[in-house]
Amino acid sequence: MNLPNLSSDTINRVIEMAWEDRTPFEAIAFQYDLSEKQVIALMRREMTASSFRMWRKRVSGRKTKHLGKREFVAGRFRSQNQKG
Repeated sequence: MNLPNLSSDTINRVIEMAWEDRTPFEAIAFQYDLSEKQVIALMRREMTASSFRMWRKRVSGRKTKHLGKREFVAGRFRSQNQKG
């Protein structure tokens, strides 16, 4: 998987957003131009194997990680660090 060159601050922020339950992959794609598959590859590369497995278990099938599956839009918290 080709990953763009990212600064350590950007990598840390992407990891933080990926761990957040209510931050969808689409928000990461919008801010950092990384697809869901690229985020998964980044997480696999940057995390220990056990942490990666724990994260994958958390996000697999989670409605809040995909905009199309979300049941709510209004009232969603938006970090000051997020675009849009």
